Amino acid sequence: MDTNPLPRRLAAPPATWTRDVDVVVLGSGAAGLSAALAARPVRTALIVTKDTLDAGSTAWAQGGLAGVLDPSDSLENHVHDTLVAGAGLCDEQNVRTLVAEAPKALRYLMRLGAAFDPSHEGGGPALTREGGHSHNRIVHSGGDQSGAEVQRTLDENAVAAGVEVMDRAFALDLLVGVNSAGERQVAGVRIAHIDDDGDVVSVGVVTARAVVLATGGYGQVFASTSNPPAVTGDGLALALRAGLPARDVEFVQFHPTVLWRGPDAEGQQALISEAVRGEGAILYDAAGERVMQGVHPQEDLAPRDIVASNISRRMALAPAGVDDHVYLDATHMGERFHTRFPSITAACREVGIDPARDRIPVAPAAHYVCGGVVAGIDGRTELPGLFAVGEVACTGVHGANRLASNSLTEGVVAGTRVGRDLAWELPEDVSWVEDDPDASCCVVDPGRRAAIRTVMSRHVGVLRTPAGLAAAAVSLDEVPVDHRHVTRAAWEATNLLTVARAVVAAAATRTESRGCHRRTDHTEPRAEWVRHLDVRLLGRGDGPIDAHGEAMLADVAVLDAPSTPR
Repeated sequence: MDTNPLPRRLAAPPATWTRDVDVVVLGSGAAGLSAALAARPVRTALIVTKDTLDAGSTAWAQGGLAGVLDPSDSLENHVHDTLVAGAGLCDEQNVRTLVAEAPKALRYLMRLGAAFDPSHEGGGPALTREGGHSHNRIVHSGGDQSGAEVQRTLDENAVAAGVEVMDRAFALDLLVGVNSAGERQVAGVRIAHIDDDGDVVSVGVVTARAVVLATGGYGQVFASTSNPPAVTGDGLALALRAGLPARDVEFVQFHPTVLWRGPDAEGQQALISEAVRGEGAILYDAAGERVMQGVHPQEDLAPRDIVASNISRRMALAPAGVDDHVYLDATHMGERFHTRFPSITAACREVGIDPARDRIPVAPAAHYVCGGVVAGIDGRTELPGLFAVGEVACTGVHGANRLASNSLTEGVVAGTRVGRDLAWELPEDVSWVEDDPDASCCVVDPGRRAAIRTVMSRHVGVLRTPAGLAAAAVSLDEVPVDHRHVTRAAWEATNLLTVARAVVAAAATRTESRGCHRRTDHTEPRAEWVRHLDVRLLGRGDGPIDAHGEAMLADVAVLDAPSTPR
């Protein structure tokens, strides 16, 4: 069935203005800010964000940043923990690069002014432990406000360094030309200025020698997520439309402990940080039985994929008649909980829970995506001139399941590396060629957004069934792409549908359970699946090129990646 082909360019009014810079960064989280800051003052750098500078996922991160600072720990321990969590799909060389540069990144942030919680013994920041880590190596700020501190630090330093910020600006599609080697090369990006209501003010083009994707993940593809509303997969969809592959998109990490606010709650849900379990909190079901006892040697501090899947299995049994949440008991901390986790305390009190005295109702929710645009740890993609850093990128660092608190660290490390490289040398200057205007006639009606997200949460959540994935494929193929009123909401709905189709296609193809991809019909990992899957959009007139003879959704193809993990 190919009745509703995805657009290869977002519909928008004609461009009426132009800008030219050396480096344009799409996204304003830790990865994008680090890239822009490192490129200055040698290069002109412009950050484009569809909201304001601090509206992305970074500011919401509670857990902290991972890095080896304790002499009793070692880089090899951190590498080992990351590879174990990644369930056989990590790129070991990229993991080693990240782990080696993580301590430098933490010290760099402190020199920029980040205030991490001090150790009671003095001599550096306090180090805590989270799921999957064998040693204390997580730094925090304000207990559970680490992301906000990193965001503040990088915001202030980037602006002070002369990085320009274009807010209320939606990145529509890449501008592509041809370089001296006869290859396609990025030459900039088409941008729409939008007002506070998401309506179009104007459209223009920003030409640049380098475009850095730092747009984050796609948590809003799901009805229940810890991600803020802006995280709609815009960068990944933009890259897919430009012909790039998306790798490992079936590996969506569901945070095991998100505050359960009732059966009708949707949108961004409050995260109950893994650090709470790091302080000794224990998971119980509604019947009062422990959830993780005997399941894994680390029990409640097992890697996230194991905790989330076991919570889902326990909920499916409906102990004491409760099938939609379990409970996290941190009452042993007493009043100390309030000072250690002030943001979590505030979220719980909003629903009438005092964590010092009450067990917290929790359930898994979409939190972080391990896949994305195929890129190196230096941000380079297969399309010259385009770089990808942070959650939008798939560097192989996280494999099939991210180790807790490696994400903020990766954003700073990879962002700084790409910014530094661009300060040293820019890609060649190329002119862009106008693409086919017929490719952008329509978008998705924003009224369809809720249905897309509901389908994904219902059928493509923690535990996936063949029937559910097939139902999701049919539902997504039937979403019409014929809306003609362009707004931010319509562009986001189109991006959500594009990403959702890619995720379902990959999840249906991978017939095993590995990391945070769990199939009820194939409950164990399989040796033949120690490989990556790439998803591409088919061009007009392309025939079916699915390498596996299955999991085709309209104009989406799933292929074996050209290389296997190292």
